[in-house]
Amino acid sequence: MRVSSSPRFTAARTTASKAARSAAARLRHPGTWHLRTRLVAVMLALLAVICVLVGMISYSAMSMSLNSQVNSQLAQATSRSHDFNLNAPSGSACARPDPLNARGTGTGQLNAIICGGYVVTGGVLSPSGTRQQLTNNDAQILAGLPTAGSMTDQALSIGSYRLQAVAVPDGGVLITGLPLGAVDRTLAKLVLTIILVSLAGLVFLGLAGTVIIRRNMAPLEKLSAVATRVAQLPLDAGEVALSVRVPDTVANPGTEVGNVGHAFNAMLDNVSHALQARQRSETKVRRFVADASHELRTPLTAIRGYTELLQMTESLTPGGKTSLGRVTAQSLRMGRLVEDLLTLARLDDGQPVALRTLDLAPLVMDAVSDVRVGAPGHHWTFEVPDDPVTVKGDDGQLKQVLLNVLSNAAKHTPDGTTVSTVLTQGADGAATVQVTDNGPGIDPAFRDIIFDRFSRADASRTGGQGSTGLGLSIVQAIVAAHHGTIRVDSRPGATTFTLTLPAAQAELPATGSERHLEGHGEAVSSIS
Repeated sequence: MRVSSSPRFTAARTTASKAARSAAARLRHPGTWHLRTRLVAVMLALLAVICVLVGMISYSAMSMSLNSQVNSQLAQATSRSHDFNLNAPSGSACARPDPLNARGTGTGQLNAIICGGYVVTGGVLSPSGTRQQLTNNDAQILAGLPTAGSMTDQALSIGSYRLQAVAVPDGGVLITGLPLGAVDRTLAKLVLTIILVSLAGLVFLGLAGTVIIRRNMAPLEKLSAVATRVAQLPLDAGEVALSVRVPDTVANPGTEVGNVGHAFNAMLDNVSHALQARQRSETKVRRFVADASHELRTPLTAIRGYTELLQMTESLTPGGKTSLGRVTAQSLRMGRLVEDLLTLARLDDGQPVALRTLDLAPLVMDAVSDVRVGAPGHHWTFEVPDDPVTVKGDDGQLKQVLLNVLSNAAKHTPDGTTVSTVLTQGADGAATVQVTDNGPGIDPAFRDIIFDRFSRADASRTGGQGSTGLGLSIVQAIVAAHHGTIRVDSRPGATTFTLTLPAAQAELPATGSERHLEGHGEAVSSIS
């Protein structure tokens, strides 16, 4: 029987696995840790080193003290056993009495007499006061000890012992030993105590250090929060009220963090003044452009009127007609520039857009038809859905947006290029218009500034027609006024402008006269 996990469980397991891998990666790279984490880690590492050093010193001191006591006790026990052996009746060493019978013999003491390489008398005094015989293995170990008076440690069947061998009269060797179990147990307890105390100290200091460091680093977190808020402000254009400041409790000079907060506030004040100066300068420039554009309309109208009057009433030479025609063409171009500047000025002033519910499909078809007349060398196609695509907008301004984007494709692509326009409506009701051409594409260096004012791409895309560099700026301004977005994606053979407008609150019914261009009865059409 196969049991398949639920998608939710699988997603949770995947998330947990990613989090574990991320945590492992952070552990392998301490440079990515938070500052407070690194401070706590360094503090705990230093404390651990101190605990190890203190533990080693304490262990060594205790071991030396205990071993010194054992050595002293063993020397005394050896002396007593040796004196007892000397005071015994004379005779062969092998026949002397058991040294365990000497006065002052303590529990666990070992004594043995070796004659001819064999243990003739040997045993351990048990806690009950009786004599405990040595095993054969223990007797062999004792028989192999040197006769010098140095002390040596040996592991016997009854435990670890420190032994000392001394020669006795009439031949033979007297061996005395004391158990080391008490020393080993004391040292083991000391090691356990050091480990437990060190661990408890590390845990306590880790928790206390975390709280203290976090509390002392709270001002830095406030600085980071202020910097994040400033980074999220739209400082690139428009009037900006930079009122974000570091709290006075953090910006109090006298401490390192306070000095940083004070300097940060001073920097924000400087930036705020600079932004205000920039805004005043931009306002003056925009006012000048608007006033100049208004003033230029009258002389341009007069120039066009007089040139038309001369063409109709005066007999001119061919050269004069050509010159007068150029004057007319340039005055028309100047008039278009003035109108573009006035449009931008009105949009910059934030004048409200006259929004109404409209169907976007007829605007798309009309715009394609209008641009086709001016660029017959291109192949124009459009695709609109059968149902109405309703948005809230100004039909004149949206028509201008479509014309500017389509004429931009016509100007900067060679004859024979296919320009397709597709209108769709998403599930949320938002309308999307995509204008795609298969031209040479846009230079990546120009793509980032394509919507800036007076930006020209004549060197980036082919085409001999000049432009003012305001068309796409007007497009972006109008789309922003309609709460929409526009973006461009480009590569050789495919350049797409994507316009998105929010859904309208009310829908319009479709009418047959609005749904089709003359000569086309379908919603998907091709114009060559």
